[in-house]
Amino acid sequence: MSLSCCSLLTPVEEDREFSLDDYEGARARWCPGCGDHSVLTAAQRLLVDEQLKPEETVFVSGIGCSSRFPHYMKTYGFHGLHGRALPVATGVKMNRPDLNVFVVMGDGDCVSIGAGHWVHATRYNVDMVALMLDNNIYGLTKMQTSPTTPQGYKSNTQPQGSWLPALNPLEATLGITNASFVAQTAEWIPAHLFATLQAAYKHRGFAFVRVLQRCPVFTEDIYLDAVRNPETIDLLTHPDGVEVPESLKQIYPNQMRHDPANLSAAREIAADTSRLRLGVLYRDESNPRYNETRHLPLHTAEDKIRILNEELDKYAV
Repeated sequence: MSLSCCSLLTPVEEDREFSLDDYEGARARWCPGCGDHSVLTAAQRLLVDEQLKPEETVFVSGIGCSSRFPHYMKTYGFHGLHGRALPVATGVKMNRPDLNVFVVMGDGDCVSIGAGHWVHATRYNVDMVALMLDNNIYGLTKMQTSPTTPQGYKSNTQPQGSWLPALNPLEATLGITNASFVAQTAEWIPAHLFATLQAAYKHRGFAFVRVLQRCPVFTEDIYLDAVRNPETIDLLTHPDGVEVPESLKQIYPNQMRHDPANLSAAREIAADTSRLRLGVLYRDESNPRYNETRHLPLHTAEDKIRILNEELDKYAV
């Protein structure tokens, strides 16, 4: 049997179908009852549903309980420094635009030591998904007040209670120039969590998702009322946001129609902290994306070694 010229030159990739086993890494060692487990499951389910190639997917994290995430994913991962996950992820996406990039941070990791990077990552609007797992405390370092700790909440660093009002990550992000996707979900509502992650992944641009997350050791009481009483939660619904799954409509009867294209309405919703609003607050794919407006030269591995050697040779004695 003879082969045509075309068949010799065009490699055919075998059809690959991925299952959960292809994405599960090391056994997660978070505390029993930690909300991080739920986020991990949702992320792995997203990868299965979207059939993302493990070798073309990257999870980047900083430091904290949530930042153990890359160790539990069988994809590429980068466990970086405290607060520095976003610049690392930006560098990855700029140099490898073909990769699916996810960032996982805690509240202290993102909006405290990493606040400057969070602001500029939002403005750069690089195409990636950024998850901020917000348990309102520094958990890994054993109950220190974080920027999102409620005012008056006692911690080991402020035993008389947090002195300042909590920072509002949604309101702050919506105030940053070129913000293109802002959403909020909760880890104790798995169906909503998954639907929100799916919407974030499909968005072209920087998708910022605040995940309300329980810490069973240090802040188990903060979201307790919302967990026990679904009446305290409003689900934001819209075809361009998150449509509430049928399974949730009876459990969460308070649903609020909100068009994510309306920035003013999104800011009003974010500023009202009297109730928990879950869903996509804002979405605009027309904003410029830094990974598309600034084109970096794409080099082969051989090119990179050559350029590196040429640079090092300048300093040879």
